[in-house]
Amino acid sequence: MNSSTPGKSTSPVEVTHISNHGVWLLAHGQELFMPHDSFPWFRNATVGNILHVEEPTPGHYYWPDLDVDLTEEIISHPERYPLQAK
Repeated sequence: MNSSTPGKSTSPVEVTHISNHGVWLLAHGQELFMPHDSFPWFRNATVGNILHVEEPTPGHYYWPDLDVDLTEEIISHPERYPLQAK
C-alpha cells in the first residue's frame, strides 16, 4: 500500500478557522492568525467571503469578495503596518 499523495496540492492556502477572535489561515504548512483587532475587514464579513481566498503570488493573499490584499509579512507582524481600515 502506498500512502503518498499523488500530484501537487491544489489548495496551498485555505482558511481553517473563523471565530469571534479572528481568522486562521493555513498557507504552505504554516498557520497564520489574523485577530479582528488588527484585521477588521473580516469581523463582519460573511463566511463565504472569508473562505474565498486566493494566492496570486507566494506569500500574497487576496480576498476578492472583500477587496483585501495582505502579505505573510503583514499578517505575521501587523504592528509594523499601522494603517488599518476603521
